[in-house]
Order: sequence, then C-alpha cells, then structure tokens
Amino acid sequence: MPKRSELKLTKRAVDALEVEGKDAVFWDRNLAGFGVRVHPTGRKVYVVQTRGPAGPKRVTLGRHGELSTDEARKLAVPIIDRIKRGEPPTPKPPEPALTVSGLAERFMRDHVETHLKPTTAASYRYLLKKHILPSLGGMEIERVGRAEVSALHHRLCDTPDMANSSLGVLSKMFSLAETWELLPPGNNPCRAVRPYSMRRRERFLSDEEFRRLGGTLRDAEADGSVWPPALAAIRLLMLTGCRRSEILNLRWDDVDHTAGELRLRDAKTGPRMVPLTTPASLVLDDIARSPGNPWVFPGRNGASRPLDITSYWKRIRARAGLDDVRIHDLRHSYASRALALGEGLTAIGKLLGHAKVSTTARYAHLMRDAEKAAAARVGDSIGTHLGAQTAQE
Repeated sequence: MPKRSELKLTKRAVDALEVEGKDAVFWDRNLAGFGVRVHPTGRKVYVVQTRGPAGPKRVTLGRHGELSTDEARKLAVPIIDRIKRGEPPTPKPPEPALTVSGLAERFMRDHVETHLKPTTAASYRYLLKKHILPSLGGMEIERVGRAEVSALHHRLCDTPDMANSSLGVLSKMFSLAETWELLPPGNNPCRAVRPYSMRRRERFLSDEEFRRLGGTLRDAEADGSVWPPALAAIRLLMLTGCRRSEILNLRWDDVDHTAGELRLRDAKTGPRMVPLTTPASLVLDDIARSPGNPWVFPGRNGASRPLDITSYWKRIRARAGLDDVRIHDLRHSYASRALALGEGLTAIGKLLGHAKVSTTARYAHLMRDAEKAAAARVGDSIGTHLGAQTAQE
C-alpha cells in the first residue's frame, strides 16, 4: 500500500517534482491511493494503487499535461472505490444496442432453425431478407414502435397476404425478445397493428371440370407436350388430397405398396400415413426411377432435388380452361368430392392430415350442401311412391 504522504498533489506541486537515478511515486495526502509517478526524464504519469479483496492493484490514469491534476483526481475516486469492492477498475463498456437485424439473427438461430421445419425457416428467411430487414434492420429494438411497424405493413398493402405474414414474423420476434428479457413485457409493437382482412379463397372442381382436367392430362401425355413426371405429380395430388410439398418431397422408400400406404415423414402436421388407392398405385407404377436418386419426382436432368411443377401446372390449367384454379385447389376439390360421397368431417380431416378439427370445419358448408342433396334424393324417391299411391286412389 502507498505510504501516507504529506504532499497535496496540485498542478504546481506536480510541475515541481523531480527525481534522479530512478523513477518514484509521490502520493496525495488527501486521497489515499492517488499518486503520480515521476521519471528521471521528467515524464510524469498519474496512477492509482489500492487493495481490494483479491489483493493490491495499480492502474495508470494518464500523463501529466495531457491530463490535469484535478481531472486525474476525479478519475481516481471511482476507480479506487471499485477496486476496494472487488470490481474491475474500469467498468465494462456498455453492450451495443440490439438492432432488429441482431434480433432476427438470434430468432433464426435459436428458435426457427431449432424448432421449425426447413420449409418454414426458408419462408421466414425470405420475409426477413425481402421486407423486414430492409425497412427496420438497422433500428434498435427499443426504438421500434407502432408507427414503424404500421409503415412496413402499409407498404405491402398491395400484397396483403405478404403484409400479414411479415407482421406475423416480426411479432414472433418481439414476443421472443420479451421472453429472452431483451425487452420489458408488453413492448411488442406489432400487437397494436391490425392485420389486413383476408377472404379465404375456396375453389372446388365440379364433376365436369374434373373430367376436363383429366382429359387435358391424357392429351398432354399423348402428345408429349408436358414432362411425364409433372403429369404424374398432378395426378397424385388429385388422387390423394395431399399438399404439394408432401407429394413433391416424396421419396421411393416412403412408398409402401405392401401396406398400401404413403409414409409421409415430413408432413406439415408431422409424420402421417396416406392410404394408397389403386389409381394412385398405378400412377406410381408408371414413373421411371432415376438410378441413385431417392426422389419420386426429381428435378429435370435427374437433379437430386424435388421437382417444381408450377410452370407445368400453369400450362395444364390453361389448356383445360381452368386459369383460376391453383394447385392447392386440387386438395380442396378432393375434400369436396369426399363430402359429396358421404364422408364425415372427421374422416376427411384424417385423410387431409389436419391437426385440428377447426381446420376441417371450413368444409362444413359443403357438408350441408351434400346433406341437402341427399335429402332431396331421398325425398324425391319417397315422393314418387306417394305420388303413385295418390294417383291409384
């Protein structure tokens, strides 16, 4: 520890200090632990030395001349206090403020890529890169408010589904920021932004449209105008009611002809089995396998990745005069046909792989239509007998 000194360090006193032979430290009488090291060359440096729980520590404050005596004393006071309390002599620099880009990086790493499917992660990554980060990426998360989120949402008003999806991803990010204690509770700016109203689009193929589409597929197969695997994929979508990703990600070892099942390992709601009907089996039997390629529907030129049938579907639907029919509408049409044949919502939900009954309930109005049609058929049948009996009387 520094010896008690009778010297009061002032600018005049420090200016007058000199040593010969070797350097020496002169301590201040008023602030224990504060001193100045004087070198024979005349160089003078302010220092602090005191004892803490881990032993004595010495800290250099700065050169006399570059730092005044009063400035050095003011710096010394908190340093001495921190050393005595066992803390670092100088406080750690504050953490840089977390930006939306930083939050997005942790969101993708610790949540999305850990807990969600790769396809979901890819869609989140696209929304972040395309819409969210260009608008808000450089902002500190504490400064993002309703106005900034509303502005982002409004810029995408021409594509309301994209706007709502971006809002949803941003809201998940801020909710997790609260969970991770990066923000105080109740500071999610997305909660105050109302999503755009979206009318659920439902399009079901009629019997005549089913026939027209089937004829178009046969014609395209006959004239070779559409790649055969794409035709097979469309047929399987029609025959199984599966989602596009479930069919296009199908592998040959997912096809079990013995059990009569498609074993979907990576379906949207988790692994599930899809009954393999005779028409669907025949479609699969006609598909040529690519040596060493696990995909039932590989890309062109035998690429080891699933096929993209979007362009093929657009050509087929145009030829069939069904320009307003999306690929996903084939799934809706499968459900519609099942209802028309008398299947209940529970059975249809299992066929479609719905995790929630509420998802299948969107087809309830079709079920009522089927019930009305059935009642009409029964009523007409009984009415015929009643009419005949009345005529005989």
